[in-house]
Amino acid sequence: MVFRKPPDGGWGWVIVAVSFVTQFLCYGSPLAVGVLYVEWLDAFGEGKGKTAWVGSLANGIGLLASPVCSICVSSFGARPVAIFSGFMVAGGLMMSSFAPNIYFLYISYGIVVGLGCGLLYTATVTITCQYFDKRRGLALGLISTGSSVGLFIYAALQRELIDLYGLDGCLLIVGALSLNILACGSLMRPLESSDSPPPEKMCVDKVPDQYFVYHEKEKTVEENISILEKGYNDEKSANNMPDYKQDSILNKNVLSSINVNEKDTYKKKVVEQTNFCKQLAKRKWQLYLNYWEETVVLFKNKVFSALFVAILLFDIGGFPPSLLMEDVARSANVNEDDYRMPLISILGIMTAVGKLTLGIMADFKWVNTLYLYVTTLLMTGVALFAIPFAKSYLTLAMLSGILGFLTGNWSIFPYVTTKTVGIEKLTHAYGILMFFAGLGNSLGPPIVGWFYDWTQEYDTAFYFSGFCVLLGGFLLLLAALPCWNACTNQSSKLPPNTYSYKVASSA
Repeated sequence: MVFRKPPDGGWGWVIVAVSFVTQFLCYGSPLAVGVLYVEWLDAFGEGKGKTAWVGSLANGIGLLASPVCSICVSSFGARPVAIFSGFMVAGGLMMSSFAPNIYFLYISYGIVVGLGCGLLYTATVTITCQYFDKRRGLALGLISTGSSVGLFIYAALQRELIDLYGLDGCLLIVGALSLNILACGSLMRPLESSDSPPPEKMCVDKVPDQYFVYHEKEKTVEENISILEKGYNDEKSANNMPDYKQDSILNKNVLSSINVNEKDTYKKKVVEQTNFCKQLAKRKWQLYLNYWEETVVLFKNKVFSALFVAILLFDIGGFPPSLLMEDVARSANVNEDDYRMPLISILGIMTAVGKLTLGIMADFKWVNTLYLYVTTLLMTGVALFAIPFAKSYLTLAMLSGILGFLTGNWSIFPYVTTKTVGIEKLTHAYGILMFFAGLGNSLGPPIVGWFYDWTQEYDTAFYFSGFCVLLGGFLLLLAALPCWNACTNQSSKLPPNTYSYKVASSA
């Protein structure tokens, strides 16, 4: 598919608006799952590590499946994928209201909702990057704030719904709200070139010419039969004389000729169909080989390799606060009367501010987005080290705000990926990176919960989390220092399918 030059406006702002709303509806409940986490602890009586798997799967499984999600978006387009993900999210949330145990939630809330979120996230990011170039940072920042605003609103909304209708009623209502994703997804019009052939024609062009020979040969046999019968009838009417013996001989000759032709045509058809299947299988296998070759080439880039390590460690250490902060406050014996606002709501609204601010900063020419991303990682590690020293609502609220703002670096992560590998490889590279991000999201909260079950306090767990994030930030910084600008400038001058990550000379 050939795309036009990104318009940086026009219908692109509609794409931004609907992507914002879809991320708001899709990620509101999974990101604010900390409210549900406390209820599930009381309802099922399982350990913190075991219960934390529900929220970690919901936020991690979609990222783990990012390569598959990227293939779905590339194959079917952003609009069908977004609509399908709406059904998955709504259905998973409604199914969760009937969960008899924690294991059912692993499937309904963790896998079904999580996979729907992953499909939707990939679709919105991909179509936004196609519509924007110069304002890509702003556009990505705007759509990514949808999930943060959803976290802010859903944290209070789910708590209120639980008080009014119980946990089951809350999940049913939230699932019904998610059905609005279907309407938003229908507005994600693809950015196609006006002179590109329609899908039907493109599909026909991909079929080898030998395939059409089958129908032509079958038609030729039928025509031969009709011609023989017509010639025989004309001859019989011309003679107008009954000759049963002659009729029998002629019929036998015609039938034998037809049978021979049919057998030959059938044999040729089988051979040609076999060749067609072999060619199709060979073509598919070649596509898979090309995919893995491109993947290997991507990992030869030092920045990209460090980026996947950094995102893995960042999600192992940086994601648990959004899930466990409410339980951290309860474990620290914070007085409930001091609660002016849920900590998860503070984290959510500051994440929205961070995404928008960092997204705008990424559009400035004098800002190196990779160094900006590294800075957020290092500051996040320091903030995680400070959580064990916070023993009051005020300090926990301040740390929640700081962590929320720094977590807004998600808005510039697609921007960093695009600058590293180019827009033509964004879907491929981003899918790989999101796989490791999902792995970190899935492992982080259970690890922190296990630390608590083992030590009966969160201090050791957050020391471990801070160390992971700092390590990832330093590794990315070391990989970026010698070659970031050189890699970017060199790759922009090369053809789309060419990679080069050598350090440019000073000249």
